[in-house]
Amino acid sequence: MKKYLTEGIGTFLLVLIVLMASYHPETPQLAPLVIGLGLAAVIYAGEHLSGAHYNPAVTLAMLMRGRVDRNDAVYYVIAQLAGALLAALLGGFLLRCGYETDTHLHTYPNAVCAVFAEFIGTFALVFVVLNTLTVKKREGNGYYGLAIGLIYAVNMHILGNITGGGFNPAVAIGTAITGMASFGEIFIFMLGTLLGAAAAVTAFQLTVGEEA
Repeated sequence: MKKYLTEGIGTFLLVLIVLMASYHPETPQLAPLVIGLGLAAVIYAGEHLSGAHYNPAVTLAMLMRGRVDRNDAVYYVIAQLAGALLAALLGGFLLRCGYETDTHLHTYPNAVCAVFAEFIGTFALVFVVLNTLTVKKREGNGYYGLAIGLIYAVNMHILGNITGGGFNPAVAIGTAITGMASFGEIFIFMLGTLLGAAAAVTAFQLTVGEEA
Protein backbone atom coordinates (compact mmCIF):
# COMPACT_ATOMS: atom_id res chain seq x y z
CA MET A 1 0.00 0.00 0.00
CA LYS A 2 2.85 2.38 0.83
CA LYS A 3 4.27 2.16 -2.68
CA TYR A 4 0.91 2.92 -4.28
CA LEU A 5 0.44 5.91 -1.99
CA THR A 6 3.94 7.08 -2.88
CA GLU A 7 3.11 6.88 -6.59
CA GLY A 8 -0.07 8.87 -6.03
CA ILE A 9 1.66 11.57 -4.00
CA GLY A 10 4.62 11.79 -6.37
CA THR A 11 2.41 12.11 -9.43
CA PHE A 12 0.26 14.67 -7.63
CA LEU A 13 3.31 16.81 -6.90
CA LEU A 14 4.71 16.44 -10.42
CA VAL A 15 1.45 17.40 -12.14
CA LEU A 16 0.93 20.32 -9.76
CA ILE A 17 4.47 21.57 -10.47
CA VAL A 18 3.87 21.31 -14.23
CA LEU A 19 0.61 23.24 -14.04
CA MET A 20 1.85 26.00 -11.74
CA ALA A 21 5.23 26.48 -13.41
CA SER A 22 3.74 26.58 -16.90
CA TYR A 23 1.43 29.44 -15.94
CA HIS A 24 3.70 31.48 -13.69
CA PRO A 25 2.92 35.08 -14.74
CA GLU A 26 6.43 36.50 -14.29
CA THR A 27 8.92 33.84 -15.35
CA PRO A 28 7.23 31.32 -17.67
CA GLN A 29 10.54 30.82 -19.50
CA LEU A 30 11.92 29.10 -16.42
CA ALA A 31 9.17 26.46 -16.45
CA PRO A 32 11.28 23.64 -17.99
CA LEU A 33 14.06 24.09 -15.41
CA VAL A 34 11.64 24.38 -12.50
CA ILE A 35 9.72 21.29 -13.61
CA GLY A 36 12.89 19.29 -14.15
CA LEU A 37 14.28 20.17 -10.73
CA GLY A 38 10.91 19.47 -9.14
CA LEU A 39 10.76 16.05 -10.77
CA ALA A 40 14.29 15.27 -9.58
CA ALA A 41 13.37 16.19 -5.99
CA VAL A 42 10.21 14.08 -6.00
CA ILE A 43 12.11 11.13 -7.49
CA TYR A 44 14.73 11.29 -4.74
CA ALA A 45 11.91 11.42 -2.18
CA GLY A 46 10.10 8.31 -3.38
CA GLU A 47 12.50 6.06 -5.29
CA HIS A 48 13.29 3.91 -2.26
CA LEU A 49 9.58 3.29 -1.67
CA SER A 50 8.03 2.70 -5.08
CA GLY A 51 10.74 3.19 -7.68
CA ALA A 52 9.37 6.69 -8.35
CA HIS A 53 7.65 6.09 -11.67
CA TYR A 54 5.04 8.88 -11.47
CA ASN A 55 4.29 8.17 -15.11
CA PRO A 56 2.22 5.35 -16.72
CA ALA A 57 4.72 5.25 -19.60
CA VAL A 58 7.58 4.61 -17.15
CA THR A 59 5.49 1.95 -15.43
CA LEU A 60 4.95 0.28 -18.81
CA ALA A 61 8.70 0.32 -19.44
CA MET A 62 9.42 -1.12 -16.00
CA LEU A 63 6.83 -3.84 -16.62
CA MET A 64 8.51 -4.74 -19.92
CA ARG A 65 11.87 -4.66 -18.13
CA GLY A 66 10.60 -7.03 -15.45
CA ARG A 67 11.11 -4.54 -12.64
CA VAL A 68 7.44 -4.42 -11.59
CA ASP A 69 4.81 -7.16 -11.67
CA ARG A 70 1.48 -6.84 -13.46
CA ASN A 71 -0.66 -6.33 -10.38
CA ASP A 72 1.59 -3.60 -9.06
CA ALA A 73 1.70 -1.97 -12.51
CA VAL A 74 -2.09 -1.74 -12.58
CA TYR A 75 -2.29 -0.21 -9.11
CA TYR A 76 0.60 2.13 -9.90
CA VAL A 77 -1.29 3.53 -12.89
CA ILE A 78 -4.49 3.90 -10.87
CA ALA A 79 -2.58 5.77 -8.16
CA GLN A 80 -0.85 7.96 -10.75
CA LEU A 81 -4.12 8.92 -12.42
CA ALA A 82 -5.73 9.65 -9.05
CA GLY A 83 -2.80 11.89 -8.13
CA ALA A 84 -3.06 13.68 -11.47
CA LEU A 85 -6.78 14.26 -10.95
CA LEU A 86 -6.27 15.81 -7.52
CA ALA A 87 -3.40 17.96 -8.79
CA ALA A 88 -5.51 19.20 -11.70
CA LEU A 89 -8.37 20.21 -9.43
CA LEU A 90 -6.10 21.99 -6.96
CA GLY A 91 -3.90 23.50 -9.67
CA GLY A 92 -6.85 24.90 -11.57
CA PHE A 93 -8.17 26.47 -8.37
CA LEU A 94 -4.81 28.01 -7.44
CA LEU A 95 -4.21 29.40 -10.91
CA ARG A 96 -7.55 31.15 -10.93
CA CYS A 97 -7.51 32.53 -7.39
CA GLY A 98 -3.79 33.02 -6.82
CA TYR A 99 -2.42 34.25 -10.13
CA GLU A 100 -5.79 35.57 -11.28
CA THR A 101 -5.24 33.90 -14.60
CA ASP A 102 -7.17 31.34 -16.56
CA THR A 103 -5.89 28.35 -18.43
CA HIS A 104 -6.24 28.35 -22.16
CA LEU A 105 -6.77 25.46 -24.50
CA HIS A 106 -3.82 24.21 -26.53
CA THR A 107 -4.65 22.81 -29.94
CA TYR A 108 -2.48 20.62 -32.12
CA PRO A 109 -3.13 21.35 -35.80
CA ASN A 110 -0.63 18.68 -36.84
CA ALA A 111 -1.44 15.54 -34.87
CA VAL A 112 1.32 13.51 -36.52
CA CYS A 113 3.94 16.06 -35.47
CA ALA A 114 2.56 16.16 -31.92
CA VAL A 115 2.57 12.36 -31.61
CA PHE A 116 6.14 12.23 -32.89
CA ALA A 117 7.24 14.91 -30.40
CA GLU A 118 5.68 12.98 -27.52
CA PHE A 119 7.30 9.80 -28.83
CA ILE A 120 10.78 11.32 -28.97
CA GLY A 121 10.47 13.03 -25.59
CA THR A 122 9.20 9.91 -23.84
CA PHE A 123 11.81 7.75 -25.56
CA ALA A 124 14.57 9.99 -24.20
CA LEU A 125 13.03 10.11 -20.72
CA VAL A 126 12.51 6.36 -20.39
CA PHE A 127 15.92 5.55 -21.89
CA VAL A 128 17.55 7.69 -19.19
CA VAL A 129 15.37 6.13 -16.48
CA LEU A 130 16.31 2.60 -17.52
CA ASN A 131 20.02 3.36 -17.76
CA THR A 132 20.24 5.14 -14.42
CA LEU A 133 17.90 3.00 -12.32
CA THR A 134 17.96 -0.54 -13.69
CA VAL A 135 21.58 -1.31 -14.61
CA LYS A 136 23.38 -3.42 -12.03
CA LYS A 137 26.73 -1.66 -12.29
CA ARG A 138 24.98 1.63 -11.47
CA GLU A 139 23.06 0.45 -8.43
CA GLY A 140 23.28 2.91 -5.58
CA ASN A 141 24.33 5.85 -7.74
CA GLY A 142 23.37 9.25 -6.42
CA TYR A 143 22.73 11.05 -9.69
CA TYR A 144 19.72 9.18 -11.08
CA GLY A 145 17.17 11.78 -9.96
CA LEU A 146 19.15 14.68 -11.37
CA ALA A 147 19.67 12.89 -14.69
CA ILE A 148 15.96 12.14 -15.05
CA GLY A 149 15.00 15.68 -14.04
CA LEU A 150 17.46 17.17 -16.52
CA ILE A 151 16.24 15.13 -19.49
CA TYR A 152 12.67 16.09 -18.62
CA ALA A 153 13.67 19.76 -18.53
CA VAL A 154 15.41 19.41 -21.90
CA ASN A 155 12.32 17.75 -23.37
CA MET A 156 10.12 20.55 -22.08
CA HIS A 157 12.42 23.17 -23.57
CA ILE A 158 12.88 21.71 -27.05
CA LEU A 159 9.50 19.99 -27.54
CA GLY A 160 7.12 21.73 -25.15
CA ASN A 161 5.89 24.26 -27.70
CA ILE A 162 4.71 21.43 -29.94
CA THR A 163 2.56 19.48 -27.48
CA GLY A 164 2.66 21.39 -24.21
CA GLY A 165 5.36 19.03 -22.95
CA GLY A 166 3.59 16.04 -21.47
CA PHE A 167 5.76 12.95 -22.01
CA ASN A 168 3.49 11.45 -19.37
CA PRO A 169 -0.16 10.31 -19.75
CA ALA A 170 -0.90 11.41 -16.18
CA VAL A 171 0.31 14.93 -16.93
CA ALA A 172 -1.77 14.93 -20.12
CA ILE A 173 -4.92 14.05 -18.21
CA GLY A 174 -4.14 16.70 -15.61
CA THR A 175 -3.72 19.40 -18.25
CA ALA A 176 -6.95 18.32 -19.94
CA ILE A 177 -8.90 18.62 -16.69
CA THR A 178 -7.62 22.16 -16.14
CA GLY A 179 -8.47 23.16 -19.70
CA MET A 180 -4.90 23.33 -21.02
CA ALA A 181 -5.57 20.49 -23.46
CA SER A 182 -8.57 18.87 -25.07
CA PHE A 183 -9.79 15.46 -23.95
CA GLY A 184 -10.44 14.76 -27.63
CA GLU A 185 -6.69 14.96 -28.26
CA ILE A 186 -5.58 12.76 -25.36
CA PHE A 187 -4.77 10.07 -27.93
CA ILE A 188 -1.79 12.21 -29.00
CA PHE A 189 -0.23 11.75 -25.58
CA MET A 190 -1.30 8.17 -25.08
CA LEU A 191 -0.05 6.97 -28.46
CA GLY A 192 3.18 8.94 -28.45
CA THR A 193 4.17 8.22 -24.86
CA LEU A 194 3.37 4.52 -24.77
CA LEU A 195 5.06 3.86 -28.11
CA GLY A 196 8.04 5.94 -27.00
CA ALA A 197 8.34 3.94 -23.77
CA ALA A 198 8.18 0.62 -25.62
CA ALA A 199 10.78 1.79 -28.13
CA ALA A 200 13.09 2.92 -25.31
CA VAL A 201 12.92 -0.54 -23.71
CA THR A 202 13.83 -2.12 -27.04
CA ALA A 203 16.73 0.29 -27.52
CA PHE A 204 17.90 -0.36 -23.96
CA GLN A 205 17.89 -4.12 -24.49
CA LEU A 206 19.82 -3.75 -27.75
CA THR A 207 22.47 -1.43 -26.30
CA VAL A 208 22.87 -2.73 -22.75
CA GLY A 209 21.76 -6.33 -23.16
CA GLU A 210 23.37 -8.77 -20.73
CA GLU A 211 25.13 -5.98 -18.85
CA ALA A 212 21.79 -5.10 -17.25
